[in-house]
Amino acid sequence: MVQIPVYAFTGFLDSGKTKFIQETLEDPRFNAGERTLLLVFEEGEEEYDFSAYPHKNVYLEVLDQQTVTSGELKALAKKHKAQRVVAELNGMEMVGDLYSRFPENWVVAQEVMFADSTTFMAYNANMRNLVMDKLMGGQMVVFNRLEPGADTTELHKLVRAANRRMDILYDYTDGTTAFDDVEDPLPFDINAPIIEVADEDYALWYRDVTEETQKYHGKTVRFKAQVAMLRREKENMFAPGRFVMTCCIDDIQFCGVPCEYKDAKKLRSKSWVMVTATIRAEKHYLYQGELGPVLTAISVEPADPAQQDVATF
Repeated sequence: MVQIPVYAFTGFLDSGKTKFIQETLEDPRFNAGERTLLLVFEEGEEEYDFSAYPHKNVYLEVLDQQTVTSGELKALAKKHKAQRVVAELNGMEMVGDLYSRFPENWVVAQEVMFADSTTFMAYNANMRNLVMDKLMGGQMVVFNRLEPGADTTELHKLVRAANRRMDILYDYTDGTTAFDDVEDPLPFDINAPIIEVADEDYALWYRDVTEETQKYHGKTVRFKAQVAMLRREKENMFAPGRFVMTCCIDDIQFCGVPCEYKDAKKLRSKSWVMVTATIRAEKHYLYQGELGPVLTAISVEPADPAQQDVATF
């Protein structure tokens, strides 16, 4: 089955998505004649100008992001013999909900978010779940309508709370652009003999160790967690972890790491423990075939509960 790459552009209304897609499709380096299915899930004031494209194999379809089905998307790709898809998504809908309805051979090649810097923090204050949804899966965010010299600290912090790998581009009103180059040191020393993870830093450590497991391979860590038992591995294994909230109460989930421990059976589920363990990078069923952190306990000791039941970024 031939894979069809999807270039997804997210963001709220009037954030600059249409303008960017228009300019991209005008660029012969991107538009070299490939048959392109242009899906528009949100119509703004700007319209697409097909006369400006160097090649005419671009086919526009306006759809409802809430109701579109996998079958409809598959039929449109077949109708236009699409070699790739460019999608302008509706900012008021969750990205993952749409991705789950993509045909089997559609693969997201790139996801870019556009944000109006003058309204972005207000969106975050009132619709944080939608903001975090766009930030968590994207490769780059473009903040436009910035005044030269504007303080970008809060924008930077918000992005990094959701995604430490996302590129951040600032687009200024004077026509200049600049990539964010602020380094974000981790709040714990991964080169220490024992990596000490404070209670308030568990969420950040969990995300980092699961995203960049190899850099932790062979290291030793100490952290406070709750006991969770594994369904498939009931002998000498448990999963110490914390409940983590990314953006809102609705997305709280337990984030634990599989851990070998000879006395695992003696542990009480949901009890608090201080775990000291070595880390190795290997495949485990919790990671669905991918490499992830697996611990070998050096010690597991009873501990007082963390001050906050739910860990946050």
